[in-house]
Amino acid sequence: MSLFKARDWWSTVLGEKEEFDQGCLCVADVDNSCTGEDKIIVGSYTGYLRIFSPHPVKVGDGAQAEDLLLEIHLREPILQVEVGKFVSGIICKESLVLNSMDGMLMLFEQESYAFGRFLPGFLLPGPLTYSSRTDSFITVSSCRNVESYKYQVLAFATDADQKEDSEQQKVGSGKRLVVDWTLNIGEQALDVCVVSFGQSSSSVFVLGERNFFCLKDNGQIRFMKKLDCNPSCFLPYCSASDGAINTLIGNHNNMLHVYQDVTLKWATQLPHVPVAVKVGSLQGLKGVIVTLSDNGHLQCSYLGTDPSLFQAPKVDSREINYEELDVEMKELQKTIRDVNKSPGMHRTAQRPGPRHGLTHVGSSILSPAYQATSNEVGAEVVPSVTVKVMIQSRVPLQKTKLSVYIEPPLASTCDHFIFDSLEPDILKTFSLSVFLKGNYLPSELEGTAVASYSMSTGIPRVVQCKFRLPLKLICLPSPPFKIAIHKLTIDTNKPPISLSSLFPGFAEQLDDDQGNVIGFRFITGSRVTLLASKTSQRYRIQSEQFEDLWLITKELTLRLQEHFEKQGIKDFTCSFSGCIPLQEYFDLIDQHFELRLNGEKVEELLSERAIQFRAIERRLLTRFKDKNPAPLQHLDTLLDGTYKQVIALADTAEENHRSLLQSFARLKSATHLVIMLIGLWQKLNADQVAILEAAFLPLQQDSQELGWEETVDAAVAHLLKTCLSKSSKEQALNLTSQLNIPKDTNRLKKHISLLCDRLAKGGRLCLSTETAAQQTNVMPGGCAPIPELDPEERAIEQDPSTLFPNPSYPAAQTDISPTFPCKRERILRPLRSLLRS
Repeated sequence: MSLFKARDWWSTVLGEKEEFDQGCLCVADVDNSCTGEDKIIVGSYTGYLRIFSPHPVKVGDGAQAEDLLLEIHLREPILQVEVGKFVSGIICKESLVLNSMDGMLMLFEQESYAFGRFLPGFLLPGPLTYSSRTDSFITVSSCRNVESYKYQVLAFATDADQKEDSEQQKVGSGKRLVVDWTLNIGEQALDVCVVSFGQSSSSVFVLGERNFFCLKDNGQIRFMKKLDCNPSCFLPYCSASDGAINTLIGNHNNMLHVYQDVTLKWATQLPHVPVAVKVGSLQGLKGVIVTLSDNGHLQCSYLGTDPSLFQAPKVDSREINYEELDVEMKELQKTIRDVNKSPGMHRTAQRPGPRHGLTHVGSSILSPAYQATSNEVGAEVVPSVTVKVMIQSRVPLQKTKLSVYIEPPLASTCDHFIFDSLEPDILKTFSLSVFLKGNYLPSELEGTAVASYSMSTGIPRVVQCKFRLPLKLICLPSPPFKIAIHKLTIDTNKPPISLSSLFPGFAEQLDDDQGNVIGFRFITGSRVTLLASKTSQRYRIQSEQFEDLWLITKELTLRLQEHFEKQGIKDFTCSFSGCIPLQEYFDLIDQHFELRLNGEKVEELLSERAIQFRAIERRLLTRFKDKNPAPLQHLDTLLDGTYKQVIALADTAEENHRSLLQSFARLKSATHLVIMLIGLWQKLNADQVAILEAAFLPLQQDSQELGWEETVDAAVAHLLKTCLSKSSKEQALNLTSQLNIPKDTNRLKKHISLLCDRLAKGGRLCLSTETAAQQTNVMPGGCAPIPELDPEERAIEQDPSTLFPNPSYPAAQTDISPTFPCKRERILRPLRSLLRS
């Protein structure tokens, strides 16, 4: 047996298909036996109450018939079981407190009802406990606040001369209920417990979703422990050491950890995930750990080891054959090298895959038009593309999961695949259709296929492969347009080539008098024109919207690179010599930030109206239950008006959320474009571009809690204070520990402009804090000097109609574009990892 497994002393399984939770377990001397031994009390959500007194014949035996003292069906779900002296006529006076779903605390003294109080700002019930030293109730609200209410404040919140039972409580009567102290823990709480060291001090323990808190009885944090796994239950108890507290914490990895304050003292493995844990004295054995799972697995166990009587047999001594050992060592080293050099997913045409690996082939084939009308896109016919992925294993694998991720608003017919088993060297293929679902453009035409599996040793592995989607998925041929608001020019070191050969699915061979020009129309309605110069090595992209330049510009650079690679030309490069369009970029940032502020205002107003709606409901319910109901005083009219406001605000919040998603997609497209232009402008390598991408694209999706503006501002400020700093004084890191939504975007725009200025002056992007060498041969305004235009481009600037001597262009085509093969990419995200950590 393993050293770190809990020793099974007694166990049983309760009922069939019954459910249990945190409050369903209690260990106490419920029958007041003369020996003082504890009993196990268990209640279930199906209404069964059971009491056990374990008597195992030998260690590890299951439950016997005589172990069950009581089993009764109460016909109602049992939410919690407790043992105490709750009847009159005894020395110790103990009370009961119930927390209802609407936030009412009802106090019962012995058999009689004392009073009830509504908690302020209540939404959902949380864990509740009582501190005898401070005479207060401690709970955790839905706002993730630990709150403490004095018993005296609860008792005097209502006038003493009023006589009313729990059904006739009036919320507005009496003194205002004020919280004694509050503390925000930043996460939902699973359980709360109070441990007293006597009359001098006590501690409040709170088990969160990721952290474990210990508070003083005045709400100050005594210590906090970040947990490695998701906890499921806990039990604090006093330790033998002075001032220390031991805590049992169960988690969803079937483990039970023993902590002394914040130090892990012991870890043991359980056969189930515990939802409740107790410690008791059973059959003279002290410190028995009792655990209960959600499906009724009840176990009594103890920590420690059992003596092992096994003795290793003696081996026969023989001479060592060093030649055989040398051959075996070389084979093992070769296997290790093959595994370490494994690229995971790669082409089948390359070298054979490793022994423990997956091979992947991805392709995207444009299907005929998707014959479904999409109201969200606004187009009559939405094309789709069929993506086929083939997966092959060198060894048999079980439960292999495949996931496909694409950029919204692109959607797929299926994005998750599960293979129960994969036989060795058998190729499996799965297909899915990808189409546009939304009236805006995605920021990327790349997808990722991810396969997760486990080795025979239990080690999890993840391999992935990226694939490109065709441009025709979101774009159609269109006649070029003359006037454009936004335009940029890409320089190359090779003569221009025909655009019809670069984009065969969008244009036919044009005459010489028409110029080398081609037009694109996105399904969403916007248009882009691409022009290749006749006399210079330049390409111009112009569009009606700034963010629409990105996809065509990226597609142009990729197809140019592929074209010259096929011809064996390896020194092809692209560059950008114009000014970085920061003003257009800042306009998109302001639009996105304004939508975030609008979302906060709408959510705040919606929360206020929801609180008002619940308050009116409580008042109406109190009057409806009254024996002599008072007049409604137009409360029904106020309820109806508040309801309409809540619905209208909810619709507004939903519409603002949709607009925010579209704005974030446009912002990501513009960010990709700015990063590309900066990379071409300063001739950055792949690692430096990766640093910019990690700084400007840290989030896959935007949220109100953590937004793009504050995250990018922190990342850019980090670059300015480290690798792009002017002196060692600027390298002192003064970054804030918490990211909050800013008041405006002025600071962010200033940092972005300063970053471009530092790069223009010779700054070098790197992960070290060394100051990059400064250059003096560039302009200090954040962009390089603009070279003089050639005669053709000067004529275009003066009269754009010179681009179109003949306005006749081929009509839009629906032929199938060529297949784009899958490419493997290795993109570093060092700065993003730094921010997440």
